[in-house]
Amino acid sequence: MPVPPAVVSRDEWLVARKALLEREKELTHLKDVIAAERRKLPWVKVDKTYRFETDRGAQNLADLFEGRSQLIVYHFMYGPEWESPCPSCCLMVDHLGGPLPHLNARDISLAVVSRAPLQKLSAMKQRMGWKFRWVSSGQTDFNYDMQVSFKPEDIRRGEVEYNYMKTPTPAEDLPGFSVFAKDDAGQVYHTYSSFARGCDLLLGTYNYIDMTPKGRDEEGLNFGMAWVRLHDEYGPGYKVDPLANYAPPKGSCCHPAGAKV
Repeated sequence: MPVPPAVVSRDEWLVARKALLEREKELTHLKDVIAAERRKLPWVKVDKTYRFETDRGAQNLADLFEGRSQLIVYHFMYGPEWESPCPSCCLMVDHLGGPLPHLNARDISLAVVSRAPLQKLSAMKQRMGWKFRWVSSGQTDFNYDMQVSFKPEDIRRGEVEYNYMKTPTPAEDLPGFSVFAKDDAGQVYHTYSSFARGCDLLLGTYNYIDMTPKGRDEEGLNFGMAWVRLHDEYGPGYKVDPLANYAPPKGSCCHPAGAKV
């Protein structure tokens, strides 16, 4: 049961609420300004050919647009040897089914991309009831070029390029999303990418949680998202270990029991 910061009259609450509303409006206006600046970013021509394993056979990046001029790709953490996908990425893509027809109506396609083979992706998609397109990039450099997957030698060095900085990595695959555009001649351009907390833009669950009295309630956790499970794994035995740290799934080269990098 959350403890109230204070208990006041309705009139006193309205004063505080209106003051916060002004701050919320500032944030909304700032988000509009940043979105406009995002649209003004220069584009990078994609000259490299990437071949994805899909349920429609081998396809290239242009094919993933499905006849539209804009494409959003979510980089889902699921390595080829991993026994299970990233739970936090599973939480993220739980939000993708509903928006798809609305995105399509606005000339936007969406695809989820992982390095795991298509057979693994299809099995997990069926188990979770997901409807979005999930394709495998395991036979291409796509993830590496998008700076969401990392070679063993880079991991050994203790420094990879992620989120536009040099940093250690807890796994060989990390989350992010990238945006592409395609012109009338079929040329594809990379227009935007965001990583780490930038993915909060797509994470509706946290937007709901942030409105509640407890908020994210993660301050006492060593790893903030330790509470997250695949959506069919919450149940009577569900509990959160506050001392748990992030650990990549078994099969990852960074897992304590996995192969050395």
